Amino acid sequence: MIAIITLQACIPMKEKVDFILINGKVYTVNDSFQMMEAFAVKDGRFIAMGETEYIMSAYKSDVVYDAGNHPVYPGLIDGHSHFYGYGENLYRYADLKGTHSFDEVLERLKAHYSAHPSEWILGRGWDQNDWEGQRFPDNEALENLFSDKKILLIRIDGHASLASKAALEAAGINKNTVVPGGEVVLNESGNPSGILIDNADQAVKNLVSKLTDAEKEIALLEAQQNCFAVGLTSVTDAGLPYQTIELIRKLQNEGKLKIRINAWIDPDKETMEYYLPRGPQVTDLLTVNAVKMYADGALGSRGAKLLQPYTDEPSKTGLILHDSSFYEEVARQAYNAGFQVNMHAIGDSAVRFVLDLYASFLNDKNDRRWRVEHSQVVHSEDFDLYGQYNIIPSIQSTHATSDMGWAGDRLGSERLKGAYAQKQLLEQNGWIVNGTDFPIEGINPVGTFFSAVFRKNLEGFPENGFQMENALTREEALRSMTIWAAKGSFEENLKGSIEKGKLADFVIFNRDIMEVSEQDVLECKPLVVYSSGVKVFGQN
Repeated sequence: MIAIITLQACIPMKEKVDFILINGKVYTVNDSFQMMEAFAVKDGRFIAMGETEYIMSAYKSDVVYDAGNHPVYPGLIDGHSHFYGYGENLYRYADLKGTHSFDEVLERLKAHYSAHPSEWILGRGWDQNDWEGQRFPDNEALENLFSDKKILLIRIDGHASLASKAALEAAGINKNTVVPGGEVVLNESGNPSGILIDNADQAVKNLVSKLTDAEKEIALLEAQQNCFAVGLTSVTDAGLPYQTIELIRKLQNEGKLKIRINAWIDPDKETMEYYLPRGPQVTDLLTVNAVKMYADGALGSRGAKLLQPYTDEPSKTGLILHDSSFYEEVARQAYNAGFQVNMHAIGDSAVRFVLDLYASFLNDKNDRRWRVEHSQVVHSEDFDLYGQYNIIPSIQSTHATSDMGWAGDRLGSERLKGAYAQKQLLEQNGWIVNGTDFPIEGINPVGTFFSAVFRKNLEGFPENGFQMENALTREEALRSMTIWAAKGSFEENLKGSIEKGKLADFVIFNRDIMEVSEQDVLECKPLVVYSSGVKVFGQN
């Protein structure tokens, strides 16, 4: 007898995953900038993407999110910020941003001190360029209002401060004080006005009591929630001592701090000795693989080092903050340890100095990805050095639109042509890193996108844009805040795009920044934000 066996059609089993998104307008930001409808997430990573029908036929999950054709982007990355500093500002500093006069600064200080009485009165964010006359303030009005009180008010760029007489006295600063890489500004009587440029304010800052670890934790967690709320799932903290980085690691290990942080190390001896022998560290949450240095100060306080004098103050060319031997030694140690060197350089003289220093180590084409942070004013003869040595420009699009009202006064019309030249910088290597430098600028990456593409400030000025030849396309702007920002810290295989195997960081917006009109871009905002496939912001 012959047995007859009936074979049933083989129906493939659906794979169980942790999360499925369907019916989305998914910007993968992969190499070909593909659009998708759906994806599946398992163990915190994307495992498949495609059309909704395919994902639903191949995968199943207890959590299926219908995006309703809303735009979905990779988790946004701030390529240059001061995350811990932002948190500390929230915790203890009076917010002086957006003040239109020094009288308004004083009013905010009175309100802050009334609510937070303490040994020191601290504030940050003033910008004399927004005031009538654009003159630096002095500390006489502080004395009238807060007699004998120790006060330190940090300028918006962090490269100048106003200190009260009591603070100056406590720091031992007088009319004869000379600080390498800094300036104690004197008043008409030849006495300190209270304005301290670059390194000159360090002696006062050193007197301010440090936050305890418990206070730092509060500051970091508040900063994290604010970042998630604007769609940031990763940030770069541009310079920290080892104690703060290790506190960040502890909070991440405890599950409290979920935002991904690329923490650059300060170049002090203790911090360098703590990290360099260990080599670069890249984990899902914390990357430590770069040393941060400052070549010069800032343009707004005339500390940026220029090749020629400032147009509006011909007696000044700015400041290089340290001896060349300092930069050479730190760069040598970083190079030997396999670390990036990421150096702040704003003036054309400082940019040239950094490019020449890097060139002495990099020997033409390389994949070291050493970066020039800000690259704000570049001499026409120096642009090609970025491409020749694969040096990466790290820009902040909102700096251009914040500074445009007075940058021409500092630089003159000819020199201004090589300033904020972000498209020209992008062309050197074919990619660029974008960020905000917050808390100097606002944390919202939509503002970065708007400034990059339209070259206007948040009020829509100027009508035709600022130096539009250096505007980025929408695709370039989005890449600069996602995959290129990840690439800027050797993390492009970990995050920055919606691709198989990468961390499932993504943000769903109410409207599509890639398609809405210019007038509507600033109305775009996150509905829901996910990190590793877990919701960290939003109600839906």
